[in-house]
Amino acid sequence: MNFDKHGVLEMAKLEFGADRPKAANPIKINDVSLRDGHQSLFATRGRTEDMLPVAEMIDNAGYNAVETWGGATFDTMHRFLAEDPWERLRTLKKHMPKTPFSMLLRGQNVVGYRNYADDVVQAFVQRSIDNGMDIFRCFDALNDYRNFETAAKVIKDNDKHFQGVVCYTLNQPRLGGDVYNMEYYINKVKELVAFGVDSICIKDMAGLIAPYDIYNLIREIKTFTDIPLNLHTHFTSGMADLAIFKAIEAGVDIVDTCIGPYAYRTSHAAVEPLIMSLLGTNRDSGMDINKITAIADEMEKYIPKYKHLDNNPKYATTDINVLLHQTPGGMLSNLVNQLKAMDALDKLPEVFRLLPKVRKDLGNIPLVTPTSQIVGVQTVNNVLFDSHEGEYAQITKEVKDLCYGLYGKTTDPINPEVQKKALKDYPRGEEPITVRPGSILEPEMDAVKDEFRDFTQDIDDEVLCALYPVTGKRFLKWKYGKEEVPAEFQAKTMEQVEKEEEMVRKALSGELTSKGSGGATRELEVKVDGEVFTVEINDPNAVGGAAPRARRAKGGAKEVEATGSLMAPIPGMIVEFKVKAGDEVKAGDTVVVLEAMKMMNNLDAAVDGVVTEIKYDSGDSVAKGDVLMVIEPKA
Repeated sequence: MNFDKHGVLEMAKLEFGADRPKAANPIKINDVSLRDGHQSLFATRGRTEDMLPVAEMIDNAGYNAVETWGGATFDTMHRFLAEDPWERLRTLKKHMPKTPFSMLLRGQNVVGYRNYADDVVQAFVQRSIDNGMDIFRCFDALNDYRNFETAAKVIKDNDKHFQGVVCYTLNQPRLGGDVYNMEYYINKVKELVAFGVDSICIKDMAGLIAPYDIYNLIREIKTFTDIPLNLHTHFTSGMADLAIFKAIEAGVDIVDTCIGPYAYRTSHAAVEPLIMSLLGTNRDSGMDINKITAIADEMEKYIPKYKHLDNNPKYATTDINVLLHQTPGGMLSNLVNQLKAMDALDKLPEVFRLLPKVRKDLGNIPLVTPTSQIVGVQTVNNVLFDSHEGEYAQITKEVKDLCYGLYGKTTDPINPEVQKKALKDYPRGEEPITVRPGSILEPEMDAVKDEFRDFTQDIDDEVLCALYPVTGKRFLKWKYGKEEVPAEFQAKTMEQVEKEEEMVRKALSGELTSKGSGGATRELEVKVDGEVFTVEINDPNAVGGAAPRARRAKGGAKEVEATGSLMAPIPGMIVEFKVKAGDEVKAGDTVVVLEAMKMMNNLDAAVDGVVTEIKYDSGDSVAKGDVLMVIEPKA
């Protein structure tokens, strides 16, 4: 390709007023604070109640679109926040009627972690439209655009905007090499043009795009299509601001940003500096900085509710190491959390060492949901359970599905030895498919309606259960008052936050009184607004560790011999028991499905025998080493 000279921005008269003349070619800006912002910074735990105070303000700020939904929000809301995802969409639409809504859709994955049948995809997309969605940013983790076909037809039939995505990833610190190079991305963009998309998004989920690489990529794309281009990049490496500016100089049409309080670290570049920097140029956004700062001030009021979710162990706001391991921020936090739960955080360097090897074994796939979790969790399993490198002793269901072809075509061929091992006794067969994955999946919605008829009241409930059978059913019990919402899923109030902060202040100033308990913990009393609180903390001077937390198990469980016990090898959530008390099983039979970091692990019986006791229920969380069931071995 021919490289041109840089600096294509044209200068104009510098004016600051909100009523300044429109620029010749204004950059369009999307706000992603209400979805990707809090997903990146505090685990998607942002609540609807804290979005409403700024909703109308954002609606009047002049954004091209506002990302309000999709990604991890659908899962997190019903799983951790006891909120109805559909209701958030409807509520925000009432408060933000003017600005188009955008969502992140994972193609045939929808907003889950596997490829769903076509009827589930169709139902979800149609209900998303009916509830207020306007723009569908549709990506496939493998950049296999056959997985767009079902969703795209529904979107187009409803005259909504279909934005096709190229997932950006690397195998080296900068664009190039023999896999993810300029030719690869140009060809993927040409595929999207042929597909008939309304716009194209370069989606850089890990913050890997370098300024001059994106400049050259945008300039090259502009030589063969005038379809609007949208740049989505994270700030993780610290290059996002620079990349956005070079993309603007190259002629990109739309960029994604966050409002200040939700920006930077593993989130996105902030919109405020961008607005001010483009004043006096032909690409001035035309947005009023005063409106944005007012929104930021309002957001700051509610940020304290979420500070405890910040998982950044470093003082630095950037991490250039992401260019070396190409791990998206969400994937990195998942790895850290999983290793912490296993009391194996010291294995993180080994995970980073093996991650590129596992990724290569699995076809050199991009690292974005769900493939980032697939590669990450499998790498952790290999580190923890393999007796020698490359054994793949504990293979997740999703890796088996990937090897079969249920996620689509991988960038490179999968390692034949790994594929053969993964597909041994695979229920669908041991020969991988090459057709569009959705074409072989049997319809699911009718079975869902039948199975969950006692819990659902409308089509939205049914779609929720189709995507998330276990946590969906649990949420519907909360939604319709069949079970009380546990305290840990209820919203934290500002009053609680203020009292907690006051306790910390008093502890630091020495105003707390101490009552030694003689164990591994110490009780502290603090008086806040005339009310006395007793706080139990770990005592660093105590002998031995803190007492273990009691876990919920079914009552009446007796002590059993280790030979007959099936223990959880990793922490997770029980999805289902494949057997019941009294059933006979053989060694190697799958008896429990355990979800760990959104991936499914089939746990097999170790002995021939009879199931005498099941200690947990579907939906329960368990720790590593918890006895899940007792199998009485045959004599």
